[in-house]
Amino acid sequence: METRTNGRKGPRTDLLSPDPTERIAAEPIYQGDVDTGKTVVVCGAGGFIGGHLVADLLRQGYDTVRAVDIKPPAHWFQKFDQADNRSLDLREKENCYQALEGADQVYNLAADMGGMGFIENNKALCMLSVRINTHLLMAARDMDIGRYFYSSSACVYNQELQDTSDVEPLAEEDAYPALAEDGYGWEKLFSERMCRHFREDFDLTTRVARYHNVYGPFGTYDGGREKAPAALTRKAIEAKLSGSGDIVIWGDGTQTRSFMYVDDCVKGTQKIMHSDITEPINLGSDELVTINGLVDVIEKAVEVDLGREYDRTKPQGVDGRNSDNTKILQELGWEPPTALRDGMEVTAEWIEEQIRRHAEEETTSRFAVAH
Repeated sequence: METRTNGRKGPRTDLLSPDPTERIAAEPIYQGDVDTGKTVVVCGAGGFIGGHLVADLLRQGYDTVRAVDIKPPAHWFQKFDQADNRSLDLREKENCYQALEGADQVYNLAADMGGMGFIENNKALCMLSVRINTHLLMAARDMDIGRYFYSSSACVYNQELQDTSDVEPLAEEDAYPALAEDGYGWEKLFSERMCRHFREDFDLTTRVARYHNVYGPFGTYDGGREKAPAALTRKAIEAKLSGSGDIVIWGDGTQTRSFMYVDDCVKGTQKIMHSDITEPINLGSDELVTINGLVDVIEKAVEVDLGREYDRTKPQGVDGRNSDNTKILQELGWEPPTALRDGMEVTAEWIEEQIRRHAEEETTSRFAVAH
């Protein structure tokens, strides 16, 4: 673990080895008191956050970690031979029952989603993810699953509260009266309600976290589903390597967000899963930054000075969004601690390594080389 000059702990570089075996040999991110004799299922394990979560569960020594994703394992962001890796389409009910057979705990991170460019242009696909959570809840009820975690999103929040860049941090009660992000946000809000009613009607122990803009290594940085930190970092690196020095920013650069480093997400997810928190709760950084400010951070991480062109025709989402961490501090005495500049330094280094590696090996897909 690195210590920054401000005295805060920086991201752990021992979790970034290209060797999956070395990554799971490290100390766990989550240090809670857990029963490792349980069978834990991670749905969406081939995705960005899911891969990091599987790794941390394996570090803790669980007897069985079942990793499930619609993609074939060769196309997962992280794949560990020590896990029970299964390729299943969880939109189909029978596959959900197969995935949860013999399980004690379930983390549902599975969804058809991406960055703003994807969710703005694929609302129906995003809404269809409701099938995943609904069928998983039914299977969890019928198979007596002990605990069920659902990854929701800050996109559930009322958009009328996010119409200025100088936004007030969003507290959990601000999801109602409901006016969620069209498509993706409504699916997440509906699925939150499903978790609530399965808890109330069927005594299924459910936990829900509202993720705020997660970023970090071992995730999407190209292909159309990437989110702002990874997309802008890729553009900055390409501008540096090509010598152009210019990037295109979607919107006018004044929109504001907070961004949470993935290790904090993995830790917070498990803290919430093992807590007594029954209602949806924010899981995000409260370090508000403009998109221009994010680019400033990326410039320093990539070591490049960029010319900036603004494309106001592209999707840019709400004008401002930030996490109110009052509740998580009250409930857990903890909030995501990683500063944006520290997390982006590690993330930019990883993305640049991938881009250079693909260039050297003359591959266009991150899945054409070992990962």
